[in-house]
Amino acid sequence: MLDTVAPANFPWSNPEVIAASLREGGLNFARGAMYALDDLQRQIAGRPPAGAEDFAVGRNLAVTPGKVVLRNRLMELIQYAPATERVCTEPILIIPAWIMKYYILDLSPENSLVRWLVGRGHTVFVVSWKNPGGEDRSLGMEDYHQLGFRAVLAAVNAIVPGAKVHAVGYCLGGTLLAIAAAAMGRDGEERLSGVTLFAAQTDFTEAGELTLFIDEDQVRFLEQIMAERGYLDARQMAGTFQLLRSNDLSWSAMVRGYLLGERTPMIDLMAWNADATRMPARMHSEYLRRLFLNNDLAEGRFEVGGRPVSLRDIRVPVFAVSTITDHVAPWRSVYKIQMLTDADVTFVLSNGGHNAGIVNPPGHPHRHHQIATHRENEPYVDPDAWQARATKMDGSWWPCWGDWLTRHSGEMAVAPPSMGAPERGYKPLCDAPGTYVLER
Repeated sequence: MLDTVAPANFPWSNPEVIAASLREGGLNFARGAMYALDDLQRQIAGRPPAGAEDFAVGRNLAVTPGKVVLRNRLMELIQYAPATERVCTEPILIIPAWIMKYYILDLSPENSLVRWLVGRGHTVFVVSWKNPGGEDRSLGMEDYHQLGFRAVLAAVNAIVPGAKVHAVGYCLGGTLLAIAAAAMGRDGEERLSGVTLFAAQTDFTEAGELTLFIDEDQVRFLEQIMAERGYLDARQMAGTFQLLRSNDLSWSAMVRGYLLGERTPMIDLMAWNADATRMPARMHSEYLRRLFLNNDLAEGRFEVGGRPVSLRDIRVPVFAVSTITDHVAPWRSVYKIQMLTDADVTFVLSNGGHNAGIVNPPGHPHRHHQIATHRENEPYVDPDAWQARATKMDGSWWPCWGDWLTRHSGEMAVAPPSMGAPERGYKPLCDAPGTYVLER
C-alpha cells in the first residue's frame, strides 16, 4: 500500500516526470499512453511483453548444441555436445526449478552457464521440466524425486559409466537435490562427487517476505483454487513475486513506461522471465505444507520412499551460492545449509538477486562476491560473522566454482562420452532444446 501511494508514482510529484514533460511538451505522456495500450492488448491476448519477440528458444536462446536423451511424462534430459577434445571424468547434472524453464542457465551464448561449463571441458546434462497441465494434478514431490532426479541420475550413470556425478540444483531444484542427496546418503549410495546449490533453501524458518503469503489460510485458499484446475496458474505465481518487489517490478516500470514514455530495452533474462510455467496441485500443496509451513526437511520429518531423511547424511562437498538481494531465497536462509550438513561447505554470497546473481558470467561490470569454506569439523560461524570474515572478490563467482569443480574432479583426461547410450535404452530423441521447453 505504501508503494502504491509513493510520490514517485504521480506525475505532479515526480520531479523527473515534471522535467521530462516541460522538456518535451507532454509528448512523453502521448508515448506512454501508446505503450500502456500496447501492454493492455498484449495482456488480454496472452502475448509476451514488447521486445520479447526478438528472443526465441532455439534461435538466440538455448542454442548450446546437444541432444535429448531421455523423456518421460515429467521431464526431458538434455546432454550437451562436447566442445573440447578431452573432458573431465565426472559429468555435471543440473536440476533446475520447475517454477521456471531451464534455459535461464542457457540464455544467449554470452550469458549461458551451460556453454561456459562445456567450454571448460565438462560433460553437462540438464533437466528440462514439462509445463504441467490439469492432467498432472496428482504429481507430487515423490514423483519429482523418482521420475525426475532418480531417472536422470540413472541415465547419466548409463551414459558415463563408472563415474561419480557433480549434481547441481537451482532454487526448488536445489531443494529437491538436497532431499535426494540426503536419501542417497541414508541408503549408502555413493554416486555423487559433490553437490552445488544455487539460491536453494533447505530450512524455511527464515524464508523472508514470501512467508507473508504462506500460512494455513493462504495455503487452504490456494488448494481450493488448484483443486478446480489441477495446477497453480503461472500468472498467480508471477503476481506473488511482483508483490514482493512491487516498487522494482511494477511501479517503477509503469512510471518509466507510461509517465516518462521510455521503453526499457528487452534483454534475454527479461524474455525468459516472461516465459512462465505452472505448478501441479499436489506437488505445490506438499511443498508449501511440508517445507514452508512445517519445515519437515530441516527437522528430519520429510520422507523419501516411506522413510525420513536427514540432511546430515549429505557427506560430499557442498558449494552453495546465495545472492544479496534475493527476495525468494534470502541469503541468510540459504546459509543454514552449513548448520544442517556434516560436509565441507563452500559458501558464496554474490551481489544481485535470485536470477541476475546466478546468471553472472565473467566479464560483466559491477560484479563482486564473498566466498569462504567451512570444514565439517570446524565450529559453526553465524551468517553475520561469516560476512565479516569471508574473502571479498571482484568479478563473477563462476570461476571460483569452476576451480572448486576442478579440485573435486578427476583430471581432464578422458574422451567425451557418446551422445546417449542406445544400447542401454538412452538413444538421442531430438536436438536440444527439446520439445517440453516450447510448451505453453
